[in-house]
Amino acid sequence: MKILVTGGAGFIGSHVVDGLLESGHEVVIVDNLSTGFRSNVNPRATFYETHLLHPQTAEIFSREKPDIVNHHAGHGNVREAVANPSFDARQNIMASLRVIELCRENNVRKIIFSSTGGAVYGEPVYLPVNENHPIRPLSPYGISKHTVERYLDFASANFGLNYTILRYANVYGPRQNPHGESGVIAIFADKMLKGERPIIFGDGNATRDYVFVQDVVQANLLALEAGDQCIYNIATCRQVSINEIFNELRRVTGIEIEAIHVPLKPGEVDRICLTYDKIQKDLGWKPLTSLEEGLAKTADYYRPTRQEV
Repeated sequence: MKILVTGGAGFIGSHVVDGLLESGHEVVIVDNLSTGFRSNVNPRATFYETHLLHPQTAEIFSREKPDIVNHHAGHGNVREAVANPSFDARQNIMASLRVIELCRENNVRKIIFSSTGGAVYGEPVYLPVNENHPIRPLSPYGISKHTVERYLDFASANFGLNYTILRYANVYGPRQNPHGESGVIAIFADKMLKGERPIIFGDGNATRDYVFVQDVVQANLLALEAGDQCIYNIATCRQVSINEIFNELRRVTGIEIEAIHVPLKPGEVDRICLTYDKIQKDLGWKPLTSLEEGLAKTADYYRPTRQEV
């Protein structure tokens, strides 16, 4: 099939592109490189550098006629979203709505949407969180992702657009940008390998559910042929504290360093982990990469930067 991947130069999107190409599909990438990198672009894919709201995007859809759209483009920084909700809405809601419209206009067979399990549910009423948990996002980022989910449901009910929604836990792995505000594992690994002290917000006991990027790729591949009109958590069902991440990275890097603790910032949940029972039952997916293995692979990716310091 021909698959158009928005955000295919980004961290997760570029890994998805690689997986699609390795599976024999033809891939078209649309990315404005605002957070992605040209170095992430697989040379076997057709690449267009443009914003989803630019008129060129409609021309690309019309020219390429993709069978499936894998929508990974968007604004993913929770703290920036809290500071500038209108920017987040433009990047995540308006741009996604345009993608949905273009899918309709060009008879796209299906759209696979990368949503967030870490932000749409809000502070959990119960743990672990399944897909039926109440939606109570604490940030504009979570609000915008859930809004797109509702637009997809609307497009399906009214126009027959097929979709699968994947609600990611905290995805980590090689290629994650270590210089932004999100992606704590990449940020910690990069700083530690440079001999710098990482920053922990609060006491470090807040928990997240960390899923390795290659496991996320497999979920996207399975969603090509299954999971129609379904929402799935992509997670490990394991709570891991920020302190545990820091201590395990100290172990795998062999670097003994102390973190700097600063006050918490608003808009983020305290504790979260997600079930993956539904996608395991429907699609046969489960996480295969242990946290220890994933952290070691991630640290190895950033290790060469140490010699630059």
